[in-house]
Amino acid sequence: MTSRRMAVLAALVVGLGASLASPAAAAAQPPRTPFEASHGAAWTTLPEEAAFLDEVAKGSRRVKIDRIGSTVQGRPLQLVQIAEPGPRPAPVVAAGSVVLFICSQHGDEPAGREGCLSKIRDLAFSRDADVVRMLRTTTVLFVPTANPDGRVADTRGNANGVDINRDHLALATPEARATAKVFKDYKPDVVHDLHEYGTTPPYYDKDVTWLWPRNLNVADRVHDESEKLSRDYARVAVESAGHTSGVYGIWTDPNTGEPIKQTAGDGQERILRNTSGLKHAVGMLLESAVDPKDAAEKADPALNARRRVNAHLVSVDSTLKMARERRTQIELATTFSRNLEPFKREPIYFGGADNQAPKPDEVLTQPPCGYRLTAQQFQQVRDKLELHDVHSWSVGDGRFVPLAQQARSLVPLLLDARGQYRITTAEPVSTC
Repeated sequence: MTSRRMAVLAALVVGLGASLASPAAAAAQPPRTPFEASHGAAWTTLPEEAAFLDEVAKGSRRVKIDRIGSTVQGRPLQLVQIAEPGPRPAPVVAAGSVVLFICSQHGDEPAGREGCLSKIRDLAFSRDADVVRMLRTTTVLFVPTANPDGRVADTRGNANGVDINRDHLALATPEARATAKVFKDYKPDVVHDLHEYGTTPPYYDKDVTWLWPRNLNVADRVHDESEKLSRDYARVAVESAGHTSGVYGIWTDPNTGEPIKQTAGDGQERILRNTSGLKHAVGMLLESAVDPKDAAEKADPALNARRRVNAHLVSVDSTLKMARERRTQIELATTFSRNLEPFKREPIYFGGADNQAPKPDEVLTQPPCGYRLTAQQFQQVRDKLELHDVHSWSVGDGRFVPLAQQARSLVPLLLDARGQYRITTAEPVSTC
């Protein structure tokens, strides 16, 4: 056999092994986002996003797009699933390895969303052997625009002015409720939340900042894998790509690099970064710096936009890399967290963080057996408890919520009088 024929045969084998997303994909080039087509001069609009995703789904058998809710103004909230050889039912997805990307919860932070759209396309059509192998064992999910109303208005909050990323406990917004439903149905093992931030030179002006869940109720293994995702994968990847990076919310001395002040990044349970950990997922917040970093970016907004989007693309790749390389360790962390949670006898923390000791009155050293809700209370919060996958049963004319369940760490934060963001104040029950 000639070397040329062997090369052709080898290419065919690779193509078959990678299984091109669909026969139609071979006949046409994968679509580009309007942001890419404009070289960063224009952000992709919502109608353009819809057309782009439709073209990707039609050209790739790996892709499925589901409507998971509607915004305040009635716009669709969508979930994109990517798997090889094709999408899987939610129970099948939940039983396997799952990576979830939440893109642009804040409508005026568009760079993460652009990175997500490009990566959806890349995964849908990729022939890379590592990517194909990963998609056979790991389902990748995207909420490409978590706040469509805010994106249209270019505002941080949704149409009612609510910051969605402060609503992942109370679930007052349809956008946060849709995200909670994704957690309940698909049980992600890794969650990557994409944002942007404004710099404060010279103390807080990195191209990229990253952070893990700091809430003290997050299981140790989940916390440690999350910190590894931030420090050993995202940091290494973005800095190797030429971006500067640091810990989100921490100001540093420009001369020594030592931390001097914390302005954000605490353990609030209502923030997705922390809620993800409480729901047993390894997670990371990653933010790109909005402000122009130099004179060239000031003179050329498209250059600034491309840098911001590139930082997110690199970080998304780093998360997928960790999902491939540490799949076993991640699944051990999330499985231990879920399965040991009902048997925990540890304190519950209503404050503090992994870098800040809680106050004595913020520690529940002897948690109750559970909480009792009146019938009226239960009717008021029933849908939220169900979205949080909190289980309960009838007791007399009320409802009992046991602590011994997978949602153990969430239950007191939702129902105890000491929970700063509780959805109601229930009665602690000391004995079962």
